[in-house]
Amino acid sequence: MITRRVLLLGLTILVIYTTVSLAGSKDEQGWQPATATWYGPPEGDGSTGGACGFGDLVDKVPYKTKVSAGNLPVWKNGKGCGSCYKVKCSEDICSGEAVPLIITDECPGCSTDQVWFDLSGSAFGRMAVPGQADALRNKGKIKVLYERTKCMYPGWNLAFRVNEGSSEYYFSVLIMYEGGDGDVASVKLKQAGSSTWTEMQQSWGAIWSLTGVGPIKAPFSLSLTSLSTAKTVTAMDVIPSSWYPTATYTSSLQLFYFTSNETSF
Repeated sequence: MITRRVLLLGLTILVIYTTVSLAGSKDEQGWQPATATWYGPPEGDGSTGGACGFGDLVDKVPYKTKVSAGNLPVWKNGKGCGSCYKVKCSEDICSGEAVPLIITDECPGCSTDQVWFDLSGSAFGRMAVPGQADALRNKGKIKVLYERTKCMYPGWNLAFRVNEGSSEYYFSVLIMYEGGDGDVASVKLKQAGSSTWTEMQQSWGAIWSLTGVGPIKAPFSLSLTSLSTAKTVTAMDVIPSSWYPTATYTSSLQLFYFTSNETSF
């Protein structure tokens, strides 16, 4: 005869097993279908710079080998620049391992019916099993699964490159190494001796500018609000009074506030 204690134990095990199985299913559902192609040299990092304004940074760590353009649902008129994803494919020569991507460019010719990643040649090849990168690239266009991930840049803090042509009447910066969400919805600037935050305008991609309010006085503080979660982070006095065009100024901030799966970049 089955005792009440044995029956309860069996039901408990069944409940635990069911809970674990459902959790696993939910994990798998985090991956969404997309299309993937590639551009640029087969072993290269896409085009130099791209529509986000990162320039030669795409050929340098931490962006190198993770470069990807995105269609409008990914690029988001440039406000998706710097956002991070993982992609994997299931072709017979695919490894099945997830490859990390950073959005650094726009794919204007990609259909907007579905999410579309146009990877650099090197990033596309990393989805293949060893020795089959060229064969995978030869397919040209494949179906993939993708997942949005947290951006993490160990060793790199949030930084700002002052763009050429900046002056006390026109100030423009490229935003780099934004961890966490990676994307930017708005940027504000506060100059020395002021309590007022002034909205900057998105010039293009990850480049934000301030015009028509000069002369402005450094040091400058910059406040960023993410597109994904609307969280705001502030880099106080990050641009010193001795600033000059083409220089890069690094904050003390590493941002890890995105709530999805973590991926180290």
